[in-house]
Amino acid sequence: MEYFTISDQCLCLLSTLILPQMVRTGAAVIDVGINRLKDGRLVGDADFDGVAPKASFNAGCDGIDQQHEYCHGADATEHRREWWLLHLSIPRQIYTEQVCTKWTRSTSNKAMRPSYVLAVDQGTTSTRAILFRADTSIAALAQQELLQHFPADGEVEHEPDDLWSSTLATCRDALGKAGAAARDVAAIGVTNQRETTLLWDRATGRPVHRAIVWQDRRTADACALLRSAGHEAIFAAKTGLLLDPYFSGTKLAWLLDHVPEARERAARGELAFGTVDSYLLWRFTGGKVHATDATNASRTLLYDIHAGHWDGRLLAVLGIPPSVLPQVRDSSADFGMTDPGLFGAAIPICGIAGDQQAALIGQACFAPGMVKATYGTGCFVLLNTGHDPATSSNKLVTTVAYQLAGTRSYALEGSIFIAGAAVQWLRDSLKIVKSAEETGALAQAADPTQDVVLVPAFVGLGAPHWRPEARGALFGLTRATGPRELAQAALESVCFQTADLLAAMKADWREAPKALETLRVDGGMASSDWTMQRLADILGSTVDRPQIKETTALGAAYLAGLQVGFFPEPDRFVDHWRLERRFEPQMDAALRARKLGAWARAVRRLLA
Repeated sequence: MEYFTISDQCLCLLSTLILPQMVRTGAAVIDVGINRLKDGRLVGDADFDGVAPKASFNAGCDGIDQQHEYCHGADATEHRREWWLLHLSIPRQIYTEQVCTKWTRSTSNKAMRPSYVLAVDQGTTSTRAILFRADTSIAALAQQELLQHFPADGEVEHEPDDLWSSTLATCRDALGKAGAAARDVAAIGVTNQRETTLLWDRATGRPVHRAIVWQDRRTADACALLRSAGHEAIFAAKTGLLLDPYFSGTKLAWLLDHVPEARERAARGELAFGTVDSYLLWRFTGGKVHATDATNASRTLLYDIHAGHWDGRLLAVLGIPPSVLPQVRDSSADFGMTDPGLFGAAIPICGIAGDQQAALIGQACFAPGMVKATYGTGCFVLLNTGHDPATSSNKLVTTVAYQLAGTRSYALEGSIFIAGAAVQWLRDSLKIVKSAEETGALAQAADPTQDVVLVPAFVGLGAPHWRPEARGALFGLTRATGPRELAQAALESVCFQTADLLAAMKADWREAPKALETLRVDGGMASSDWTMQRLADILGSTVDRPQIKETTALGAAYLAGLQVGFFPEPDRFVDHWRLERRFEPQMDAALRARKLGAWARAVRRLLA
């Protein structure tokens, strides 16, 4: 006899595909894994297409196959999921069509097993789709650049249709490159640029305005008014965030106030709000699912990260009707099925997380005290603080790291607005380099006697300063300063800002001083050996770079794969992380102190 295992994604298809066939014929016995139970029971009814009136299903608890490693009964509280046995007779051909997405087979035939998880990484400047195998290796990758719009100073927007069309195109491209079909994909995971805000018509799906990007500063005055009215303390206490234009809440309030009739339509329940993940989910499911996950919800200024729900008081302060909000789910959960017309068959969507939280997961930073830094356009450092949120006294933010099986894990986060963008400035504005890869060699050749310092506050300073009005400056210029010294200053500015964040984390979290000895890095700048070595030198800490560079997409893939059994539980998934190169500090303490001192003086002068 053969055993198959399926999850509750399959239950919604029982009435239309499996049960009618179950009555007529039978061939195999399956175990059904059920993720959401009430009082230890699942009861569901399904029409038998005229063959029989109805059937009820009661989850049992009798027996376990050793290969499945699922717990039952009293032991269930020790595990992330509760698994219960439900025996049905099902024709083999139904399973081979990949109706069911949770699988574990005790036979040697692998033909029926999905080969991939598809990750969507929707970023600020590009959209990527990556097919991951069960060993986390990459089968195919597709990428499409994304156009940004700058209608006015401090304003940054995306066309919502560009977000969707690039997502759909890259998914199809990745599948095509791998020669894969929908039946080969166990699940889809989505990770996204966070805080970017959309508002759309529930009936037509049409956005009422361009997406307002996280970088957008148009609500700076509104945030200042809220602070002056004494609201910042309650927002910080409930959301872990600061009142800053960076976050979604004031962007949504701006849309409601400035788009004609938007507030009235929202009050009537005609409009839906979402960050990019919610919007893509809506499009993937043909408008059937309006949801987000706890990590994205925690970046909106509207979500109580301690109670785990949208907060009525915060909504009232910003004048936002609850009717526009998405449902908040676990990061690894059932988010519905794709419209079958998109990929030739429906694929379950089973994982969502904001990009920085996804990178934390992709770096396997599941243990409290583990920290990662992602170096892209900006830099984001996240420190896992476990199930207890840490309150910052140094202008870091407290955020949801991930939520699994209803249990939230938290992180301290520091955001640097300009990291890789400083290199883009060298390339595109100053024309010092033709490609980002040239900067490391230039910096290596810089005059060591010059202390040229760049404070790259091109769009303000992020954590731990949070000064949106600040603007960038160069210090220590001489007649001898040239492209080499400017390249070094640009790369070192990222290292100095990272050092500021880690110093703040050590001050804010009681366990941090003994935990922050190793920093895991990813993102485009992490590929620069010179920058990572200088980072280790400036921090005086070890810097680890993983073999798999696509950690953000891997995090989304993992969340989706976890839900459907494609990937193992976190304590076993950590074994998939592999070190590519370790950078140890080599700079002597006196030089490190001199450089950090020059940086600190430059920042003080800029903010004076």
